[in-house]
Amino acid sequence: MSEQRIATLLLGENKEPVELPIMPGAMGPDTIDIHTLYAKSGMFTYDPGFLSTASTKSAITFIDGDKGILLYRGYPIEQLATQCDFMEVCYLLLNGELPSDEQKKQFVHAIKSHTMLHEQLVRFYSGFRRDAHPMAVMVGVVGALSAFYHEAMDISDAVHREQSAFRLIAKLPTIAAMAYKYNIGQPFIYPRNDLSYAANFLHMMFATPAEHYEPNPVFVKALDRILILHADHEQNASTSTVRLAGSSGANPFACISAGIACLWGPAHGGANEACLNMLEEIGDTSRITEYIKRAKDKNDPFRLMGFGHRVYKNFDPRAKLMRETCHEVLDEMGLHNNRLFKLALELEKIALEDDYFITKKLYPNVDFYSGIIQRALGIPTSMFTAIFAMARTVGWVAQWNEMIADPDQKIGRPRQLYTGVTQRDVPSKETDK
Repeated sequence: MSEQRIATLLLGENKEPVELPIMPGAMGPDTIDIHTLYAKSGMFTYDPGFLSTASTKSAITFIDGDKGILLYRGYPIEQLATQCDFMEVCYLLLNGELPSDEQKKQFVHAIKSHTMLHEQLVRFYSGFRRDAHPMAVMVGVVGALSAFYHEAMDISDAVHREQSAFRLIAKLPTIAAMAYKYNIGQPFIYPRNDLSYAANFLHMMFATPAEHYEPNPVFVKALDRILILHADHEQNASTSTVRLAGSSGANPFACISAGIACLWGPAHGGANEACLNMLEEIGDTSRITEYIKRAKDKNDPFRLMGFGHRVYKNFDPRAKLMRETCHEVLDEMGLHNNRLFKLALELEKIALEDDYFITKKLYPNVDFYSGIIQRALGIPTSMFTAIFAMARTVGWVAQWNEMIADPDQKIGRPRQLYTGVTQRDVPSKETDK
């Protein structure tokens, strides 16, 4: 075994050097263990946004943004998206290995046995306004699941955690589709367990009692790929939210509801919605030159949404796969000459050829293409983030379960650099004479 490496922190005059162990990862940069820093030095570290701080150990997902690498349990996302379906990826994220044929059969059966919602929970929808954003509905309904499953809420019990995982993965499509149906005033469509996960969701979204609906295989494949590519993404904002909520011992339904609330933000899960809104603002290919010029102007507040990525400094490995899927869907529907999609494809062409975008590595990202695909499928913009939540639920559950099983897990308690008024006394009041 190699000798433990040490980082020495020099704190200035009259301060003893602090020695901190260096922890190597299986991949990626080494990490300095600072959990004893305050005890040894009386100091905290300051790291807004946790850009240089690892809050946990995890064996689920690995990202190398500089090299454009995304691995689920060691498998490249490119291989998983082209050789596996979403149920296989769910099994992988939860269990660490891809399933055998028999394991997949049992897993799919377990998920499908939980697709229905309790009828009393269905009545919750009538308490929302008809124009409520689907994410607002999902935050409430997913959180309310904890009121229905008291018999399996012991988070220290691995069997209970597995049962909760099955329920969440199974019910999220039903909850999301019902939020859409409630918005448009159509009757709820109940799950069909003879369909695949993605096909069943499209069925619940677009079927009506008046006529038969059969999901288009191209659309099913496209949605399944969207789900795979969004299933997990390491310690992002919503996953960190789920872990922080879970660190207090909160039940899994409350934790996933917290993750959905965080995902709702336009800087996170709402990015593809913001991308479609940007395309609507540009409006027509004749205005692209004007908006490209504005995007290059540092003094102009306009920003091209769906280009570049905070994590991937080279290219987003998911974007190439999503681009292929996007063109497959547009070909299937004959939409290349549609105003909005023609605009999107022209923007894509410019971003891949313009020196400004190439130099700054502002390539179209996964949000750019997923928004276009979902619009082509007939999914309204307000549902984009809800579908993201549906995809990410398995990642959240896997991360939550890993945290609960970790013996080093502690309740989250970030520190702060206090910059307010120092201690002072309340002025004494004059007494009446």
